[in-house]
Amino acid sequence: MTSQAARSHMSIGEVLALLQGEFPDVTISKIRFLEGEGLIEPERSPSGFRKFTHLHVEQLRFILTEQRDHYLPLRVIKDRMAESFGRPRALPDKQEVRLGRAELLEAAGIDEETLAECEDYGLLTPVARRYDEEALKIARTVGALARFGLGARHLRAVKAAAERECGLVEQSVAPVLKRRAPGAIGEAEETARELSNLLLDLHASLVRTGVRSVLGR
Repeated sequence: MTSQAARSHMSIGEVLALLQGEFPDVTISKIRFLEGEGLIEPERSPSGFRKFTHLHVEQLRFILTEQRDHYLPLRVIKDRMAESFGRPRALPDKQEVRLGRAELLEAAGIDEETLAECEDYGLLTPVARRYDEEALKIARTVGALARFGLGARHLRAVKAAAERECGLVEQSVAPVLKRRAPGAIGEAEETARELSNLLLDLHASLVRTGVRSVLGR
């Protein structure tokens, strides 16, 4: 890569600095959320860092303006972006995960006793005797934590914290749903996803800060 090409790329922090004057509420989590929704597609360096161009900045400015001035849901903004910037690459359809009990045990690498304990403590709940992708992630994480002596019974506090955070999301989107206006459900879904990402970022930072304190650092 030439030095000129390197200078044409920006970090997510530099993009944030360019946008915050016009959009004070924009955050790094918001930019990541819009990327996750497929509205922007920054490149990645070999080490995994996002590489933004001035085109990405203009796309973000377009999205944020449409949200602020016209209160449009993302699916409508995406269509408008296709007219202005061209349609982004189509992503392959993601196959829905629906596992039976034996399949979950094998995929997660846990035993029947661990799964039963997860269900007893409310960490996992099958739907029509099937487990989805999130259930698989939970089961795998519980299995990994077991190596450190942490079983499902120790994770009740984590579940309780997650439920309280879900309560905050519900409290925030309730006024949107009550409006019963066209597009309200889509707006509520977008708000809930963005809030979830922000809460996850905050939770992770608080845990890291707490761990540093435990280690005396």
